Amino acid sequence: MPQPTRSLRHEYELYVEREIEAYKESVPRSVLLGIGDEAVRSLGEQAQLALTEMILWEEVDRIISRRIQLPNYAAWRRRRLRRLAAYRRPEHWGLSPNDPLMREVNASADGHVLLSAPRTEGSALYFAAHGCSVIAVEAEEDAAERVIAAAGAVGLSSKVTSRVTLLDEFAPETPLMAVVCSTAAFAHLTPEARAHAIAVLQSATLDGGVHLVETLVAGDQALTLDELKERYRGWRVSVQTDGSNGRTFVARKGAA
Repeated sequence: MPQPTRSLRHEYELYVEREIEAYKESVPRSVLLGIGDEAVRSLGEQAQLALTEMILWEEVDRIISRRIQLPNYAAWRRRRLRRLAAYRRPEHWGLSPNDPLMREVNASADGHVLLSAPRTEGSALYFAAHGCSVIAVEAEEDAAERVIAAAGAVGLSSKVTSRVTLLDEFAPETPLMAVVCSTAAFAHLTPEARAHAIAVLQSATLDGGVHLVETLVAGDQALTLDELKERYRGWRVSVQTDGSNGRTFVARKGAA
């Protein structure tokens, strides 16, 4: 079973910290002062060598934790594992199990996946839930922020990063096992810029890695099938469909 980069125990500690801080920000200062007084009284009843500020605030956090009824680690872990199991199902993110993306990319592999496609959020979280490290390359800042926010909302932010840039201006810092783009990602690039972007991504891809260019449409002038076949000479290429009107160009590196 793929595991997140952070241990579940560490995730739980971060969860508790976030919930306590959210509570502190949601209540008036008078409430926090009252909790502080309660903490002082509680500590006064215990054998303490010295009442330091750190000890006081730890007691405040314990009181808040009880007040908002945070689950203990065992209960939180059971819930987290159930959610992770659901997150690993493509249907959870609106993806079809028959999609070329599901068939061609080994989501269980511990590798890096670059995404630049209209459905980046769902794909990113699907791969992150399986343990992949995801890089979302978006031309617009709000699109990149949506991916990061979505990852944070389901506790997968440690597996997802984003870059606000065009594909021809991005150079991967780590070897890639998969690249998933749409023709829209190349729409504003000149033929020379497209060639440069594809060459850089090809060079960064591991042997056996795969590139997918989604939603190929007849008459699309941004990136044609003929151009793709030319750019991917020496790779094993095919054109696949998931039953919809869109088609996906698939190229695998170093495959006989």
